[in-house]
Amino acid sequence: MASHQPLRILFADDERSLQEVMRTELPRLGHEVTVCPDGKSAIKALEKAVFDAAILDLRMPGLSGIEVLEQIRQVSPDTEVIIMTGHASVETAIDAVRLGAFDYITKPCKMAQIETILRKAVEKRELKHKNLALQTRVQAAEGPSVMVGKSSIMTSVHRLICTIAPTDSTVMILGETGTGKELAARTIFQNSKRTEQPFVPVNCGALSENLVESELFGHRKGAFTGADRDHKGLFEVANGGTLFLDEVGELNKNIQVKLLRFLESGEIRRVGDTEPFRVDVRVICATNRDLREMIKGDEFREDLYFRVNTFEIRLPPLRERPQDLPELARHLLARAARRPIDQVAALLTPEAIDALLEYPWPGNVRELANVMERAYILAGGESITPEHLPYHMLQSEPATISFPISEVTLPTAAPLQPRTLKEVEKEHILRVLDKHQGNKVTAAGELGIVLKTLYNKLNQWQEEEQQQQRYAG
Repeated sequence: MASHQPLRILFADDERSLQEVMRTELPRLGHEVTVCPDGKSAIKALEKAVFDAAILDLRMPGLSGIEVLEQIRQVSPDTEVIIMTGHASVETAIDAVRLGAFDYITKPCKMAQIETILRKAVEKRELKHKNLALQTRVQAAEGPSVMVGKSSIMTSVHRLICTIAPTDSTVMILGETGTGKELAARTIFQNSKRTEQPFVPVNCGALSENLVESELFGHRKGAFTGADRDHKGLFEVANGGTLFLDEVGELNKNIQVKLLRFLESGEIRRVGDTEPFRVDVRVICATNRDLREMIKGDEFREDLYFRVNTFEIRLPPLRERPQDLPELARHLLARAARRPIDQVAALLTPEAIDALLEYPWPGNVRELANVMERAYILAGGESITPEHLPYHMLQSEPATISFPISEVTLPTAAPLQPRTLKEVEKEHILRVLDKHQGNKVTAAGELGIVLKTLYNKLNQWQEEEQQQQRYAG
């Protein structure tokens, strides 16, 4: 079973020799085992710890295996129960399966038989995890499936993700709201060794302050008012996979201590439990807050900061990578249209792209996604022009969005003739535009000015030439 995750097993049987065999053989198979001599001891063990599987003798003093099974169904429904019985009680064992037991085995039994059944239990658990992983990948369809961007800053981000994804190191993702922190976390997960296991995203800021510990670490039945049954926390749900703690800066100091304890020991403890247990979870954190400033203000633990910050990825705001915007807009348009990108890329007109490039994007990629969905709906599947964009994006725009470069005459001053600074500037700008065949985005980049400034100058020169033509007429 070396290729499988180990199980936490509860074994209950009144035969001393069998108890000793299980204490030795189950750990040899790679599992953790708690051995109990009777049913009452098994129930007490269930109150203190969480088990993946339970092997119960059908006939025990005090409580029978069936009675323990019924208790397990109530307090720990995810525990797989295996009933051991003599040949004379096979019918009763079959009844136990009808009551929810995973399987049964008759005495005398061999360890090979137990190993086979445990392997099936492991496979069932892994299948559950794979199903959960599939669900989270389907949910990821709400955002682009890949991180888009070929700018130098995004190239560095891609390179770092490729380096750290195959490891189990903790990662801290920093960035403004809407920059794609969860997408970066999913990209790390999808390129890791845990990709067939669950990816569990958690918005720490959305968790109720009174229930955050229970949500993350789980609770036992009766641990507090309203806890009418055992609850599996998100760390357990993510066992074997990856837990993404978004807005980790919103966790209070008490939960920060418990998170630090897990990162140091690999153990968690349910609310109401006395004993911790191990889970195998990779933790990825994200925040839009300055954790160093929070440390200075005693809002975030410095020791936890260094634990979660083994690798740091900073996602740039959209305004810092305008060269990525056209490609990203086309990807988001394809997602809104639910069509391949090559079928919708031409719908985004150059004028619309220019308008997108002039906007500062305070909401970053998330805002761009909403704008693309709105534009696609308004355009009715036809070409998207600036008029399909939100009004607030255009109200500071010049009246004329674009015009052919030929509409502004390139000055041809005679050699050595004195010229004003304005004339020199105009000649230089128009020559750069001509060099780039009228591509204003590239020209503005070479000139070292923002796109809006370039538009204003071109419109101003066009108006001046139109006035001169009117006067000449």
